[in-house]
Amino acid sequence: MAVTKSAKIEAEIEKVKAKITEQQTRLKELEQKKLEAENSEIVDIVRGMSIPLAELPLVLQRLRAGETLGQNVPKSEMEVAE
Repeated sequence: MAVTKSAKIEAEIEKVKAKITEQQTRLKELEQKKLEAENSEIVDIVRGMSIPLAELPLVLQRLRAGETLGQNVPKSEMEVAE
């Protein structure tokens, strides 16, 4: 008995579904690797800043609040110095 046209199409659909599942799995793996790489980069940056671990939460809170971490020099003093 010959394979019907609809059976061929069904077989192709199954192949495509299998490829989609494979690609979704690969995407999840890549997203996980990216997250791990970003975390590693963050750790390297923070370690390079030589901030004591006990002070790190305070520094991050200040950054989130938009505070500057260095000394603040009023604009009028900066203009005089120039």
